Amino acid sequence: MGRSTGLAGPAGVTADAEAVDRVVRRVRGTLEEVFAVVAETGADTGALLAGASRPGREPVAADLAGLRPGLRARLAGHPLVSGVGFVAAPGLLADVPGWLEWLQRGPDGAVRPLLLDLDPEHSAYSDYTHWDWYTLPRETGRRAVAGPYVDYLCSDEYSLTLSAPVELGGRFMGVAAADVYLRHFEAAVLPVLQRLPVPARLVNARGRVAASTDPAHLAGSLTKGPDFAAVLAGPPAEHRTDGLLLRPCGDTPLVLVTADA
Repeated sequence: MGRSTGLAGPAGVTADAEAVDRVVRRVRGTLEEVFAVVAETGADTGALLAGASRPGREPVAADLAGLRPGLRARLAGHPLVSGVGFVAAPGLLADVPGWLEWLQRGPDGAVRPLLLDLDPEHSAYSDYTHWDWYTLPRETGRRAVAGPYVDYLCSDEYSLTLSAPVELGGRFMGVAAADVYLRHFEAAVLPVLQRLPVPARLVNARGRVAASTDPAHLAGSLTKGPDFAAVLAGPPAEHRTDGLLLRPCGDTPLVLVTADA
């Protein structure tokens, strides 16, 4: 690994450090706005579950209704966020096998709860435990950006989900999360990506492309090769591998990828 003087493009074209820093700042600022919503939701959930759990009593789904005023306020205060809530770990609640306490904004702007069949005995059962936005925080204990993917659980929109683990007394309780429509994320970050004189893409820990100006790597496609999870787990420094330059976007879980000089 070494210090790069620029990002390489066709015929020796490079992007200077200032241009790259602008991309990193824009991506970080956009993500942190949403992660602040996730953190507030996680803090509220931890406090609520702590209050609902006591000797001889386990929390139940109805307890989580106490999150709704805060969720509604966050949706109203953050236009980038299309849905927000808490997703319970299986077995957390005494009366149901799983639960999403989730509010989302519809196309008409109205806020409504998400209603899913979470009974594994039913044919319409919605198993959320295999989605990256749930498994990444559970496995790593870190924040995650999942997608873009078609969000069949919530909106049927192409979306990103930002999530973080919720723990209480060292026990994984589930995840706090927020959805962002991909079109809104792209509107926020593509203008600075397009100012780079080289093709570039933003990639999550799984290698999924979140936004791109590289026609060979479109949003939603999978980038194979580098261990992006390892890059994100370390300090936010530049990495070089297999002819690529990888630049984490601060301490947020996306990596800026372009050709190496």
